[in-house]
Amino acid sequence: MLLEENIDNVDVFCALTNSEEANILSSMLAKRLGSHKVMALINRASYVDLVEAGSIDIAISPQQVTIGSLLSHVRRGDVVKVHSLRRGAAEAMEAIAHGREEESKVVGRKIEDINLPHGAAIVALVRDGQVIIAHHDTVIETDDHVILFLTDRRKIENLENLFQVGVSFV
Repeated sequence: MLLEENIDNVDVFCALTNSEEANILSSMLAKRLGSHKVMALINRASYVDLVEAGSIDIAISPQQVTIGSLLSHVRRGDVVKVHSLRRGAAEAMEAIAHGREEESKVVGRKIEDINLPHGAAIVALVRDGQVIIAHHDTVIETDDHVILFLTDRRKIENLENLFQVGVSFV
């Protein structure tokens, strides 16, 4: 059936049935038959870890999506997205830089000059719809969406504080 539907010309194949096993197997088959990207709906955390190391590009876990949504609401600063990684041991975050250089700890500064907590890294910026891979000399501007990884969750508060601006910010 996949061959009849020209799976080799498909940009993204999504397996979204109620059966995790069917989702995994059909995604692996679609990838082998030429689909560019494959996604599978998987509920079991042990399956997610297993399949993302193999031929499935994206394992969608409703549990992880829910956790990320909840975390984004409890984070301070303008944190818009949070993804729990390594079963909660680490996080990937998207935060928005606000304010002017005088009132912000990140705006107008090179990444190498930002006092990031140990285990944190700024990996990319989204500016005006363009993704910028972060380098040590990349300067963060107002309204940049900053993508960060944090391997030590005990340092989250330090990271959140970087993206808070003073009370005078409008």
